[in-house]
Amino acid sequence: MAERAQTQILGNSENQYATREDFREILDEDLSRLYQLSFLLTADHQKAERCFVASIEDCAHETRVFREWARAWTKRVVVENAIRELKPRPSRSNNSSSLPSLGNHQSGSPTGHFTTDALLRLEDFERFVFVLCVLERYRENDCTLLLGCSASQVREAGTRAVETLASIDQVAQRL
Repeated sequence: MAERAQTQILGNSENQYATREDFREILDEDLSRLYQLSFLLTADHQKAERCFVASIEDCAHETRVFREWARAWTKRVVVENAIRELKPRPSRSNNSSSLPSLGNHQSGSPTGHFTTDALLRLEDFERFVFVLCVLERYRENDCTLLLGCSASQVREAGTRAVETLASIDQVAQRL
């Protein structure tokens, strides 16, 4: 009796985990979006390809991801590989308490969006923070853990990113 119960538990737990086929389907369905994420983070097609290929390999070898988390895990693998590829670090510290928080600017520029070209012009760290926190909606805490920095560094980088994007947008509108 105990052996049968243990077999049922093991059998059920095996079905909980994503398989290579599950990851293949996710990669097929989200190929463009995952590559775009890789490109926005790395700002370089060759680096984005390396990051994306490494992510596919990581997915092929993973055996212990819950099936319902597989899609989010796949996206996180792309992010982690981009971080390993670029090693983004805060470029400068700005401790001004008068700067608005990132949360006040999530709608973007006065026109409500930013171009990819403008986003790619950001410093690496600011671009990572903007893409993760604003476009991908990662929580500030998750961003700090992934980037290995403080919450204030994430907030400051987010503020700089929004200010830079807004100024790029203003210059573009004048042209």
